[in-house]
Amino acid sequence: MSALPLALDGYVRDWLDLLLRWLHVVAAIAWIGASFYFVLLDQSLRPPKEERDVADGVRGELWEVHGGGFYHVKKYLVAPPKLPDHLAWFKWEAYTTWLSGFALMVVLFYLDARTTLIDPAVADIEPWLAVLLSVVFLAAAWLVYDVLCRLLAGRELVLAAAVLGLVVLAAWGTSELYSPRAAWLQVGAMLGTAMAGNVFFVIIPAHWELIRAKQAGRDPDPGPGIKGKQRSVHNNYLTLPVLVTMLAAHSSFLYGRELAWLILVGLMLGGAAVRLFFNLRHGGRTIWAIPAAVAVAAAVVALVLRPDDRPAPPPGETIAFADVAPVIERRCVTCHATTPTQPGFSSAAAGLALETQAQIEARAEDVAAAVSARTMPLGNVTGMTDAERELVATWAAGR
Repeated sequence: MSALPLALDGYVRDWLDLLLRWLHVVAAIAWIGASFYFVLLDQSLRPPKEERDVADGVRGELWEVHGGGFYHVKKYLVAPPKLPDHLAWFKWEAYTTWLSGFALMVVLFYLDARTTLIDPAVADIEPWLAVLLSVVFLAAAWLVYDVLCRLLAGRELVLAAAVLGLVVLAAWGTSELYSPRAAWLQVGAMLGTAMAGNVFFVIIPAHWELIRAKQAGRDPDPGPGIKGKQRSVHNNYLTLPVLVTMLAAHSSFLYGRELAWLILVGLMLGGAAVRLFFNLRHGGRTIWAIPAAVAVAAAVVALVLRPDDRPAPPPGETIAFADVAPVIERRCVTCHATTPTQPGFSSAAAGLALETQAQIEARAEDVAAAVSARTMPLGNVTGMTDAERELVATWAAGR
């Protein structure tokens, strides 16, 4: 089997891409926003002042002002003496984010795996196998993470180190299997699956345990709630690392590097550090050394990764546009055209047409960077050779 049996018309895929991506982003905003808010709330609680609240088991309270009004929020140590008539749940944001994200993986990668998921220069495997492994990795991410949480319960620093080790392994392993962009997104999808698994298998069941205990007239077991809180905090720290991979489509200058997997791990660590800074700040501890260290590290990495200036052609030797035009016509225009001939595209890929000399020269540096980093053509579907890549890069440098 050399290809998956399903395919989408390019125009249909464009609409699915837009609508699913829109849904995915909106749901992710709601999920991440709730995570940020509730961690802030939890870290900002103050001891209750009313004796009645203390007697009712209120752990802490917080006065807030927003939207032209005041809010008074209370958190109970385990559960209130009596269940309220209405409870607001926070679960569908997580479920919708994962479901829409998986649907995007199907539409953008699985149904056109030969072009978007794999790159023969990385690993020449059959598309069906690449898709199967991708799905297996998603499930394995949750299972392994969940087992680690259970085995290392109460040892958060050791657990954090173990999870980091898994992220490093996933980042390196996927880079040896998939195209650079797909590898980054696969790691993000694995972490997102673990986050959604936390909600579905741990956090929401813990909530139900509390509710059913109160409905049965017995004292709730605080254990499930404690585990739910732990997983909720884990999700909070994973939000920014996952967002990095959601933005991967715009980061070819990074994921096209030889050690792109290591760059991804560094970005994820930076994101987790930023969350640590804000979580500590919500609790009254402001450690400016954390964002300062992240900023310095980012600047150093940016300087180290700054591409060297490509040497201009030797004196007397020039590469004319006429020499480059046929290469771009054969290798790039199939996708980057007003009416692409590459299956799966109904309009110019990324909105970039390369059909005229003016269009090509206006984006010469971008084209050269993409072909030099081997991020384009996608999956090298048009068979661009190393000599052709060097020709385009040298022409762009000598303009």
